[in-house]
Amino acid sequence: MGDEPHDLGTSGSLRVGPLTRDTSGRMYHDVTREPDARSTPEPPGDDPPRSNDARKERVLHTRVPAVLERELKRFADNLRVPVSNLVRTILEDAVSVADAATENVEERLKMAAKHLEKERERIKKRMEHDPLEGVVAFQSVVLAVPAVCAKCGKELPRGSHAQMGIGEVPGHPRRFVCEDCLPRA
Repeated sequence: MGDEPHDLGTSGSLRVGPLTRDTSGRMYHDVTREPDARSTPEPPGDDPPRSNDARKERVLHTRVPAVLERELKRFADNLRVPVSNLVRTILEDAVSVADAATENVEERLKMAAKHLEKERERIKKRMEHDPLEGVVAFQSVVLAVPAVCAKCGKELPRGSHAQMGIGEVPGHPRRFVCEDCLPRA
């Protein structure tokens, strides 16, 4: 019975032959499968699993150095778990740690970028020339000629009310500001 199992060949005909054969010191095993009328042959290759595929886990084959294999087997034996479970757990933990490290670095980079932006704005404000520098007082005036607000650049037409800056340096150019830009205490 063990030497003559029944199997369907590629042509669909019933073939009879041994499941195991010995050829020059190497052992080969034939794998048989009962034909299922509902199943269709799967195409070769690494196709993504279909939605009706009940198995979620996939098999991953890899080559490892002999030293690593011995260490994994020794570690798995000490923990009394299969090597495949140990490798799966190690990979899951490694991916989890890598994700956490990436998120941590990303957050730190965002915080550093915000800090740099704030510092840049602070330095920029400090470096900007204040157009009212040297003004010690303001006098309300009615303009006889058109002018421009020294702070916001708004056009001040002839006859409008404005504030004229009085500076401590004689001969300094006149500066006018609109009512909106007048410094308040």
